[in-house]
Amino acid sequence: MTTRTTTRAARLDQVCADAVGVARGAITDVDPADVGDHLEAIAEGDRVVTHLFESHLAGYRGWRWAVTVTRVPRSRHVTICETVLLPGPDALLAPGWVPWNERLQPGDLGVGDLMPTAPDDERLAQGYVLSDDPAVEEVSWELGLGRSRVMSREGRIDTAQRWYDGEAGPEAPISVAAPRNARCGACGFYLPLAGSMRSMFGVCGNLYAPDDGRAVSADHGCGAHSEALLGAPEQQTPPVDELPTVYDDSEVESVAVSRGHGSVEESEPAEDYGHS
Repeated sequence: MTTRTTTRAARLDQVCADAVGVARGAITDVDPADVGDHLEAIAEGDRVVTHLFESHLAGYRGWRWAVTVTRVPRSRHVTICETVLLPGPDALLAPGWVPWNERLQPGDLGVGDLMPTAPDDERLAQGYVLSDDPAVEEVSWELGLGRSRVMSREGRIDTAQRWYDGEAGPEAPISVAAPRNARCGACGFYLPLAGSMRSMFGVCGNLYAPDDGRAVSADHGCGAHSEALLGAPEQQTPPVDELPTVYDDSEVESVAVSRGHGSVEESEPAEDYGHS
């Protein structure tokens, strides 16, 4: 057997709906000028009605005063239930609340600030759980019990992607502007990281480089490369019409040439011209 439940719409109580003056008089915490025109009356339940008034408060454009009134059965005396300021459909609202750990940006942590890490942070794994990074395991247990938590695989992947896409990667402006052969992986100041990050990242140890003391990708680069002064500068090939003509004398052989019949030089002896 199926039971069907129907919800009856609240009927607008006319006595409460007519009590516009009573509702307006209940807004006593502000200047009367901040209460605008009556907008509508909404039935909330049996003998319960909410009156909406336009708000003229500074900074609350589009908001509305809401005053809920009611009465007891068989009485025409209307009383006030509550008064509140509510946003209307076109109200100017503040952005939605975001938890503090989602609002933080890199660099926000200052001197003396504390930023606790959640117990279930997916970037970390328990130190007693074997990881897929031998270097992490070695460092974790070298001091007895080791660290309580170490970076997880997800944490390393997220870190590597963030570094590679940022100012430490190959697409950073300073890397794009550097010579093509000035890559960090071939620089003498490049200190490779340990573990699974070793093949992709290291720390710059060049005092004069902008990334000194920071992690950089192996294909990152800058003008302070250790071999920058040792490499010969790239030479551009000049246009073909500007190239000099070069003769190879080692390929020249002597050939006798006679004067043609009837020429003015016919009586002159033959001459030898070099012919290659």
